Amino acid sequence: MADGSPADLSAARGGMLRRVLASWWAPRRVVRGLADIPDTTLLVVVMLAGLMQLVSQAPGHARAAQIDPSIPLDARMGGALMGSLFMLPLLAYFVAGLSGLLLRVTPWRIDPRHARLALFWALLAAAPASLLAGLTAGFVGPGPALTLTRAIAGVGFLLIWGAGFRALTRRQ
Repeated sequence: MADGSPADLSAARGGMLRRVLASWWAPRRVVRGLADIPDTTLLVVVMLAGLMQLVSQAPGHARAAQIDPSIPLDARMGGALMGSLFMLPLLAYFVAGLSGLLLRVTPWRIDPRHARLALFWALLAAAPASLLAGLTAGFVGPGPALTLTRAIAGVGFLLIWGAGFRALTRRQ
C-alpha cells in the first residue's frame, strides 16, 4: 500500500522513468497502460514536460549569452521559463483539443482526455532526446550534430504522439 514514504516516492519516480524510456520502443503499450490516469496527473505530466524543455534549453542559452552578451543569460532563461512553463501547457491543451476535434471528421474517435494524454505523454517521452539536443546546442553549437539531435527529438515526439493516438482511438 502506498503511504507516501520515500521508498514509495522513489518507486513511483523509477516507474515513470522506465515508462519514458519504454515509450521509445513500445509507445502504444505504454500509453495504453496510462489510459486511466486522472486529469490532475495529466497536468503534472505536461508541467514536467515543460520543465524538461526549460532544462534542455539552458546550455544553448548559456552558449548564446557567452557569444552575444548584449542579452544576458538571465533574460534568455526568463523568456524560456515563460515559454516552457506557462505557454507550453496552454498551447498543449489547445493542440490536444484541436486534434481531438479534427479526428471527428474521420471514422476514428478519441476521448478528449485521451487526446490530452497522447500529446502530453509524447512531450514528456521526447524529453531525453530534447535534453541531448540541448547539450549539443550548448557544447557543440550550430551544425550537423545539432540538426541531427533536434531531428531525432522531433521525429521521436511525432512517432510517440501518433502511436498514442493509435492506442487510444476507437473506430466507429
